[in-house]
Amino acid sequence: MTEPTGVSRRNLLQIMGLSTVGVAGLGAAAACAPANTNTGGNNKPGGSGNQASGGEYHGAYPYTQPPQGHFNLAGQPYVGVPNAIFIGPYSDLVNLPSGYYRWKDQTWQLFLLDSYSLDKASNTYTLKIKSGLKWSDGSPLTSQDYLTTFYCQFALNGQLWQQISKIDAPDDNTVTVVMDKPAMVVERYLLRSNIISTATFGKFADRAKAIVEAGADTSSDEFSKLNQDLVNFKPDKLISNGPFNYDFATINATQLNLVKVKDGTLADTVRFDKLLIYNGETPTVTPLVLSKDVDYATHGFPVASEKQFESLGYKILRSPVYSGPALYFSYDKVPEFKDYKVRQALIQAFDHKQNGTVALGESGAPITYYTGFSDNLVDQWITADGKGKLKQYQFDQDAAAKGLESAGWKRQGNAWKLPSGKAAAYELIYPSDFADWSGAAKDLAEQLTKFGVKITLHGIESTQITPQEQKSNFQLAINAWGSSTHPYPYFSFVTNFLNMNYPITKNVGGKGMNFPLKTSVPGMGTVDIQELINKSGEGIDEAEVQKNATTLAIVFNTLLPILPLFERHANAPALDGVRVAKFPDPDDPIVQNSLYADNPVIYGMLTGSIEPKA
Repeated sequence: MTEPTGVSRRNLLQIMGLSTVGVAGLGAAAACAPANTNTGGNNKPGGSGNQASGGEYHGAYPYTQPPQGHFNLAGQPYVGVPNAIFIGPYSDLVNLPSGYYRWKDQTWQLFLLDSYSLDKASNTYTLKIKSGLKWSDGSPLTSQDYLTTFYCQFALNGQLWQQISKIDAPDDNTVTVVMDKPAMVVERYLLRSNIISTATFGKFADRAKAIVEAGADTSSDEFSKLNQDLVNFKPDKLISNGPFNYDFATINATQLNLVKVKDGTLADTVRFDKLLIYNGETPTVTPLVLSKDVDYATHGFPVASEKQFESLGYKILRSPVYSGPALYFSYDKVPEFKDYKVRQALIQAFDHKQNGTVALGESGAPITYYTGFSDNLVDQWITADGKGKLKQYQFDQDAAAKGLESAGWKRQGNAWKLPSGKAAAYELIYPSDFADWSGAAKDLAEQLTKFGVKITLHGIESTQITPQEQKSNFQLAINAWGSSTHPYPYFSFVTNFLNMNYPITKNVGGKGMNFPLKTSVPGMGTVDIQELINKSGEGIDEAEVQKNATTLAIVFNTLLPILPLFERHANAPALDGVRVAKFPDPDDPIVQNSLYADNPVIYGMLTGSIEPKA
């Protein structure tokens, strides 16, 4: 399995280092990145020219073939539109972001920028764009393209605009962004946005700018029309800013090619001349790995396949994913789950360790704290006092039964009945072509059915399941929790509370799970979760961010709007010595980068450390 941008799992986990150049990320948002962070390539300086080059790399990632698939990549990687041809981490080689984050070192490697800085007095970020950058059509990449990128995010209800009030371009190489309040997450939004071209998207950005300057009324008819026009925009070509672009004429149902753009940014640093990307989910890609036609794959593979890969000489890179599968509820369809006590009971009714092991072996780790974000980040973002308030929800079917009984459910024989007397029986939809999530869904159904909550499985192609969830066409569903694309808890909360809920799904005319964001929490009274999410992303003082993240973690831990099943780590096969000289070793610090954001292999390509076999 690969990941959901508001359209599928790989985009949700996105809808969704080796060196120390760059700047400290989390606690030093006000620092200015040094000007010598260029990694080389055309639009230079850098690039020694001493490495092997000219080779071909083979990867795999699912995509939707044209004409249904299209190249409207506005909003990536934060919010996407249906059927965009988004090839996960490989998309960054086509439309570069400003930089990549090194999760272990907490520093940035800049690609398109010379520097960025924050003026605390005015709450203003300043981005300094490298001189001489070009789009694949030969036109210069300027500050206007950054404005286009950020205005299109506004048009798609992007969360960046919950934090900022104004963007400007004082000159061709400078962008300024004014925040309502300082916020660490703005740094991430600005530096990891895939920059799109004004030539393609400028007409939408101009309309968005007019709405922003008139007061940013997102409830207006004018905004709704802009939103739908941008969502329905389906260009059949893409102007790229990176070292590669698509070979549009050769895209088919089984594979596509990325070819080198001579004057593209970092074209000299990236040593490969061509990337072949096979289309498909785990069942399709597995034989290609077994035949050594794929060098590296980010899919989630069954344990048996992983063992076969190792026997063939692949090493397994277990990058953290900082997320995993969760059980979602359509609260309008199954209102009995609106009672948080029922959800607290249900999460104790099945063995999460077993579920993760069935799905991914040692890469499916049980969760301890249920904060809504990765256990790997708990010590960094949860206060000591807050950590003690988190329920750990052990596998305990007696406790689960007591919880259901307290909510008025009754057990009759081997089955549970609702307070109305109706049988507790539900359909669970899941992505049938995600091998790991399929395994998790089947094991969950078996465990809950044995417990007395009957689950009927309905497998759906991954490209179709998210649209059904967005339109509330389900009872129970499997989709992502947490954020595999960002190191701040804020982004996990956006996934858990918003991505499959009405604030985001209204982009496609749906309500999603329709979980209320203004609700009552024991010990807290009535809370506005949207406001708490915004607060969890505010501030540049780590202690203040930690305090706000802790509050919302306790809300998630108490209400459990979705039920995380386990936390996923990659079991990505990487093959040295065939087409690629050498991938990072499993203990290399860069492997701690998230699989689906700042991907360690794409980082290696963009910095020249991963090169073709000589």
